[in-house]
Amino acid sequence: MFNTKSTRRSRPATVLALAATLALAATACGDDGSGATASAGGEGSGKGEITFWDNNGGVRTDVWKEIIAAFEKANPDIEVNYVGIPAESAQSKYDTAIQGGGLPDVGGVTTAMLAAIAAQGALDPLEKRLEDSSLGGKLNTGMLDSVRSVGGGKALYTVPTSANNGTLWYRTDLFTAAGLEAPTTWSKFYQAADRLTEGGKNKFGFTIRGGKGSIAQALDATYGQSGIGEFWNGDKTTVNDPKNVEALEKYVGLYKKDTPAADVNNDFKKMVAQWDSGEIGMLSHNLGSYQDHLKALGQNRFRGLPNPTLDDGTRVQVSQPVDGLGLFKASKNKATAWKFIEFAASHEPNSLWNKAAGAVPSHTEAAKDEWIQKSEATRLAAESLNSGSIRIVQLPYHLADWNTISKSDNEAAFQKVLLGTMSAKEFLDTMAGQLNKAQAEWLQHQKN
Repeated sequence: MFNTKSTRRSRPATVLALAATLALAATACGDDGSGATASAGGEGSGKGEITFWDNNGGVRTDVWKEIIAAFEKANPDIEVNYVGIPAESAQSKYDTAIQGGGLPDVGGVTTAMLAAIAAQGALDPLEKRLEDSSLGGKLNTGMLDSVRSVGGGKALYTVPTSANNGTLWYRTDLFTAAGLEAPTTWSKFYQAADRLTEGGKNKFGFTIRGGKGSIAQALDATYGQSGIGEFWNGDKTTVNDPKNVEALEKYVGLYKKDTPAADVNNDFKKMVAQWDSGEIGMLSHNLGSYQDHLKALGQNRFRGLPNPTLDDGTRVQVSQPVDGLGLFKASKNKATAWKFIEFAASHEPNSLWNKAAGAVPSHTEAAKDEWIQKSEATRLAAESLNSGSIRIVQLPYHLADWNTISKSDNEAAFQKVLLGTMSAKEFLDTMAGQLNKAQAEWLQHQKN
């Protein structure tokens, strides 16, 4: 296994907010798409120094340092500078660097932010490099297809490293004490949320995400209950379908009735910490918080299940971002940067990273490793994703405006829904209008 060693240096950068405005079609035609001058960089010598930005710095820092140490040991003529970027500021950090300079050679890029970054002409297509590498034919085809779809099916802008999955974590000890069945269906979920709540004793059935990152999670619960299996009906979104409105109304009805009042401001870190340290029955997050739960609760006090099904067994969930590594066009040492990507996505490093994250590996051999069979939540997620019976609602990661719509445009509005000052219908109608406009612009760019 890899030996951990400390990072030698990092680079400071100023963080500014900037929304990407052009679609990937412009990039595919060779247009930088941002109005900025994009440097083409160069291959370099295959040696020397490169900088890597971790898009989940602080959370995955230790495992990345372990992988980097192993890579540098195998390549003593290469030095990797690690820079950890908190997940919530990764998009703005990249946007700022694209406009002002200072991009890394390699960076972690999820499909949730990929369209906005690639639309600005910042990433090199990787299809040919992948085909000619030791990774050729070794990566999960579904994850590859997910990355390609963000590029309109035209280009592979990252090498996928993992897939996450929506997970309902629940306290087995609290469920057993209350005589409740596992929350495998939405009916059982709502029953448990109500039964486990004793507000006067600070005990709650559920914790809801009301702060940063709330939109995708709310949509996951909405589509999961409505059973609608497509995000688009022609060129119009289904997000404000009456069935989705009804589902969201039921979901937000849990707030303060079966959840803590503090949830309205909770991002995932606060929500996870609250669940790990308190008497709360259920938490909807993803596989990435497994290690936090294990450390706080031990092996036998919780479980993680794929999102609940409808009573007829139908399981619908929204797509989770595929994490990956991008090669930045401005890099002066692309050959070395590619060596690092190829190493990090190979069997042993990919398995190590995903074991630390509790996520599903992209490398097909890593996906067969023993730890997955021992990690129930990851195993169940992989089985669910590969079952053929699950319906995945693909979030519109291909839209360069998606991050803006799902974060700055609507997170505060969702808090108003929780607080009862905005209706679920008004919220979803507003979002639908924004999505339909962005989709129309994207489709027009595809024709040009």
